[in-house]
Amino acid sequence: MRGRRALRSAAALGLLAMTATACSGEVKRLGMPEPISDQAERMLTLWQGSWIAAFAVGAVVWGLIIWAVLFHRKRSDDLPPQVRYNMPIEILYTAVPFVIIAVLFYFTARDENYVEKTTKNPAVTIDVTGFQWSWQFDHKEKDASGKEKTVASVIGTPVAPNAPAGAKPVMMVPANQTVRVRLHANDVIHSFWVPALLYKKDVMPGYVNEFEFTARKLGTYEGRCAELCGVDHSRMLFQLQVVPPEQYAKFIADSKAKAAGGAK
Repeated sequence: MRGRRALRSAAALGLLAMTATACSGEVKRLGMPEPISDQAERMLTLWQGSWIAAFAVGAVVWGLIIWAVLFHRKRSDDLPPQVRYNMPIEILYTAVPFVIIAVLFYFTARDENYVEKTTKNPAVTIDVTGFQWSWQFDHKEKDASGKEKTVASVIGTPVAPNAPAGAKPVMMVPANQTVRVRLHANDVIHSFWVPALLYKKDVMPGYVNEFEFTARKLGTYEGRCAELCGVDHSRMLFQLQVVPPEQYAKFIADSKAKAAGGAK
């Protein structure tokens, strides 16, 4: 009796803990960081759906195993009835995996197309150059003739992970506007990664990779190189700063004024 009571108490405590933690955002995200962009939200949804599908398949498989263990245990030394095949069951366990794969492939391809989609006229274009061992962010604008020019530039230097605020180069972007990032490298392969975007992309010499995102949440988010690129790879850090459009416009205007003042 005491053992049963202890087992029931443990089960109740476990259920209470699961119920309490299930309401937290971290549990719902299944280990993913909190997304800050439309594209990241889509990838999080795909991640959660994949886990739901995995749990469903696991529940069915474990259910069948437990059912077989409980109701088809050996009860005598008599040989069970032998059958050659069961056509409906064989068709079922052949067709179901194909259906699961097709559904997962469809949603993966759909969301990949959405995440990789680029627009004709993004609100902001930033050329990101990775080099050993930091980043350069060149904010671009088109002049009256349609030619692009750099209106603001941030060049970083290698920093330690515990460096004080302001030591890391900052890529500033406006909230609720489409931002196109074009990736360049001058030396070796790097990888542009901001965990809060749930996305990373290779930065390769001789090839321009690009992607777009629309950030919805203000704040400062850590970024880094995710490709081993040399001795100071761990110091290749930066920050993504999402600000109101008015603050971003002021940043661009101040950079233009500073450049004009220096040109005089």
